[in-house]
Amino acid sequence: MDVEKCLKKYGIKITKARLNILDILSKSEDAISAEGIFERFREKNVNVDLSTIYRSLELFETKKIVRKLDLGQGEYNYAIIKEKHKHILQCRICHKQIEIDCPMQQVEEIIKNKTGFVFEEEKLDFKIKGICRDCRKRKIKKP
Repeated sequence: MDVEKCLKKYGIKITKARLNILDILSKSEDAISAEGIFERFREKNVNVDLSTIYRSLELFETKKIVRKLDLGQGEYNYAIIKEKHKHILQCRICHKQIEIDCPMQQVEEIIKNKTGFVFEEEKLDFKIKGICRDCRKRKIKKP
């Protein structure tokens, strides 16, 4: 990943800290916490405030460059969004379809964080069937 091109593409001001944060994230096999990024800066003897890392990660999340993964108990990891994998929700009654972002990256991080277990399968492709909000409302209103 060319981090400088990425920042330019999203209209983000290029700073040394932002370049380094994106570089660390793009080279990391796993999602990483802000504190983990801060530690990597310290290992490289690069001085940056933890608050700068948090602000940059927040900006990258807003611009859809990184995904913030909630690990529970106020812990978060961050990962570069590599692809826009989607799932389809389909209503069994009206057959309406709704596309959603795949939540599996977050699920994988939670499982890895709590158990150390790492998934081997790259993708899960499936349609999720259920009943949409409109059909549920119509079903409830019928006597």
